[in-house]
Amino acid sequence: MIRFLLLLSRQGKVRLAKWYTTVSQKERAQIIKQVSPLVLSRGPKLCNFIDWKDMKLVYRRYASLYFIVGVDQEDNELITMEVIHQFVEALDKYFGNVCELDLIFNFHKAYYILDELLLGGELQEPSKKVVIQMVEKQDMRQEEEKLHGVASQRTGGDRAPHDPRLARG
Repeated sequence: MIRFLLLLSRQGKVRLAKWYTTVSQKERAQIIKQVSPLVLSRGPKLCNFIDWKDMKLVYRRYASLYFIVGVDQEDNELITMEVIHQFVEALDKYFGNVCELDLIFNFHKAYYILDELLLGGELQEPSKKVVIQMVEKQDMRQEEEKLHGVASQRTGGDRAPHDPRLARG
């Protein structure tokens, strides 16, 4: 099972963090503090798997971002690498050649894509196409809500004409 997924910049800044096990804020900060230099200092020719404490760290670098996943000791590292790749491809497809700025300014979309892909630390939906369709449907719902919200603000909302709050005093 995936315990956590971190996205770090080359400078060690956390761009996205998702935890699938119950971990206190103090422990989360400690894990990030210990894992970041461990992964960032590794050379490009070294293996992408690290035995760390009671888990394995599986990481992959895409452009300026490191995707780091903490998994149980008995989990398959290659499947975890494929999950990371699926997430990156889904981000790429949604944002059109995703970059670090996309994740900074649209972090909520990145979390939504991740939530469509993984559920409770396990792969939920292996199809990128289905993941992107679900995210696009969510985008359409949000746009409809925005339009409905703007229209109801212009017309006074859903309040009835006899509503005393509409009366001028």
